[in-house]
Amino acid sequence: MKWIVRCMALCLMLFSLSGCLYPEERLKQNQIPYEDQVAAVQSAVNQYREATGGLLPIKTRDMKTPIYQKYPIDFNKLIPRYMQEPPGNAYESGGIFQYVIVDAENNPTVKLLDLRLAEQIRELKLRLKMYQDQHKYPPFKKMIAKGVFTLDYKKLGYKEPPHAVSPFSGNNLPFVIDYNGEIYIDYRIDLYNALRKEKHYYRPGDDIRDILVKHSLFVPAYSLPYTIDPKTNEPIFLTN
Repeated sequence: MKWIVRCMALCLMLFSLSGCLYPEERLKQNQIPYEDQVAAVQSAVNQYREATGGLLPIKTRDMKTPIYQKYPIDFNKLIPRYMQEPPGNAYESGGIFQYVIVDAENNPTVKLLDLRLAEQIRELKLRLKMYQDQHKYPPFKKMIAKGVFTLDYKKLGYKEPPHAVSPFSGNNLPFVIDYNGEIYIDYRIDLYNALRKEKHYYRPGDDIRDILVKHSLFVPAYSLPYTIDPKTNEPIFLTN
């Protein structure tokens, strides 16, 4: 009898532990960009387009929305006919990725937008707003291209310059600000490496950001356009 009681107690303990561990394990899964999940959504999008005469299952966005945030997938249009539920790593399922479509007009392709980048920008914007409420203008530090600046982060209360973690490389990417006070992520490090690693035919004046998109699951969200320097062939901001 004692043996049975001990077994039952052990089973209850293991069950309770598994219940505690599940959310953490689920959280880890929600942060992994599985290729097969992207492929499953791509298949659903293709089926939807075929059934609707070429329409895209996307949410409506303003025409001024930046290109890589412009076509978020509306899973309500795909479920349940084309897929049972959104992928576990999708925002709609508690994940950290927003599924978006790139090259919408020519070759609609499913990619991922890492929403952690938005959180980092949101925090920086909050500090920036508090500073501007007192000083009117952002704490511009150095102009690195026409209309593109670095910030004096110490004036915003940072001990170290904040950064975004690149979804492409894991590199720490700096932030920049434009004349209008908009914050962007600077992807020049990733672009520099991609230009040297991947075959391309870009010319000065071309927007080169799609080299990152073509060779990964992600989009360079919250970025300014870039081109190549005609003298060095290195990435520079594409300014008017």
